[in-house]
Amino acid sequence: MKKGDWILIACVAVVAALFAIPQTHAAEGFNWATANHPYIMAFFKFAILATLGEMLALRIREGVYNKKGFGVLPRMMVWGFLGMCIAMAMVIFKTGVPAFLGSLGWKDAAAVFAASQLTWGKVGVAFAVSVLMNSIFAPVMMTFHKCTDIHITDNGGTVAGLLKPMKMREIVSKKVNWDMQWNFVIKKTIPLFWFPAHTITFILPPNLQVLFAALLGVALGLILAIKK
Repeated sequence: MKKGDWILIACVAVVAALFAIPQTHAAEGFNWATANHPYIMAFFKFAILATLGEMLALRIREGVYNKKGFGVLPRMMVWGFLGMCIAMAMVIFKTGVPAFLGSLGWKDAAAVFAASQLTWGKVGVAFAVSVLMNSIFAPVMMTFHKCTDIHITDNGGTVAGLLKPMKMREIVSKKVNWDMQWNFVIKKTIPLFWFPAHTITFILPPNLQVLFAALLGVALGLILAIKK
């Protein structure tokens, strides 16, 4: 193991200790901030955790957590923005899908989904929310994220480069690996990973859902690294 690996392990241990020790009140502060500033918290959760997933993927592929042109800060900015979009999408689909199920005849779908106790009905609604969100929202978000990755790399991994206009036609038509993006990221990770993973997300307490979704970004980064 390298020095960077030990630093990462130490940071994770410190954060875990802060939440595990009652006297620190870290969990209370986290829950308060999540309830009162959900989108700001979503920004930081995804900026930190999803970017960490990409850095772990780089570590697996190339043996380093960062390199010239990788652009950790621009990637954090993009993931933070996407985190707020994901938090928004979760609210929309958690509200809309139970109403949609109600229109199909499952009249108490919203009540079943809102109940605190875990039932097969709640799992069924959560699965429906996951399927529809990942089928409608996720492909667009994933493709946009791939385009931003390419844009960051093309501009040297700098914040100034991130702020330059994106050459979307060139990126989409010439630089996106559509075999990987369509045949693996969309066709395989969505039904095989994201459908069940986000079903679990939507049966968790509301204050943990966005955090768990961000942690899933770490897992996906590792999956993509192994695939590559």
